Amino acid sequence: MELNEARELIKKTDEEMAKLFVARMEAVRKVAEYKRTHGLPIEDKEQEARVIEGRSALVDDPELRSFYVRFLRGAIEVSKSYQHRLTEGMRVAYSGVEGAFAHVAAHRIFPDGTAIAYPSFEAAYAAVEAGECDVAVLPIENSFAGEVGRVLDLMFSGALYVNGVYDLSITQNLLGVPGAKPSDVKTVVSHPQALAQCGAYLRAHGYKTETAENTALAAKEVAERGDVTVAAVASGETAELYGLSILDHDVNESKNNTTRFAVFSRAENPSSGHDGGAFLLLFTVKDEVGGLATAINLISAYNFNLRVLRSRPMKDLPWHYYFYAEAEGDAASDDGRRMLAALRGVCPMAKIVGQYKATGERGGQTI
Repeated sequence: MELNEARELIKKTDEEMAKLFVARMEAVRKVAEYKRTHGLPIEDKEQEARVIEGRSALVDDPELRSFYVRFLRGAIEVSKSYQHRLTEGMRVAYSGVEGAFAHVAAHRIFPDGTAIAYPSFEAAYAAVEAGECDVAVLPIENSFAGEVGRVLDLMFSGALYVNGVYDLSITQNLLGVPGAKPSDVKTVVSHPQALAQCGAYLRAHGYKTETAENTALAAKEVAERGDVTVAAVASGETAELYGLSILDHDVNESKNNTTRFAVFSRAENPSSGHDGGAFLLLFTVKDEVGGLATAINLISAYNFNLRVLRSRPMKDLPWHYYFYAEAEGDAASDDGRRMLAALRGVCPMAKIVGQYKATGERGGQTI
């Protein structure tokens, strides 16, 4: 083939590719809109790997296939850049102040979003219900201190869906005003769960404790008081934010200290339960012999493995309880729909409050 003919063929191919590029980016725009509506992050490494593996098989020539993989990777990076631009300004509610672990989690999950602080879990949740924010990032469990009951109660009474669960490794530090030493400290301020996570350390040093709404507020209070005898338990990021010094590193008792954060949105994402996913189920049972056993047996009968089952008191009915469950599988499948219908036949209330991609031992994606 003559050089000019080859160049003409490349030109025509480029013209076709330009049209296909516009069509592809229009599809990417729709993906970005879906992710914003459903509270999903832009990054999805598993999906990227599936795309590259599947599409590269379309090229038979082994030598060209390796170049096509590079081409695909470039296309994926361009797509993600476009999605980041489209989701910039997404409003992400969290409880606490700048520097709190929830703020760190919100920033890592939605790096292009605008994190909006609220004074409580309830206020952050209500902000999404009212449309003030697109999503809320709230803690549901800590590996050392246990469940966050107030957030589970919001799942029970509220209307939002969980479309993602993420694991944030928590490292607590002892923070004090510049110039302070650990031996100067008499009182330590922090969130009750943070104090519990560091209980052995605090007792060993004979520190008194005071509670705060969250770790970042505790650090802010220490900075404002300017007293060398008062310290906070909080993250290293918080120390930098409020001009404090790290008096002692990694003071939490468990070195595998992890908090699971859930992303709440107004729209449900049923597809997140596919391919090794998990779902969150809330239900109540009749006050009769075998009521709970009947519900559990129904879940098992439809081939769903329960990983977590907890009871929580119902606020408006003393000595009555609802049950929070996490199960492996796809609640949007035929078995999932039949299971939920069967549960509703024997339970006063049963609802799926979320589906998410499950990775790791407890299912959360690491952030």
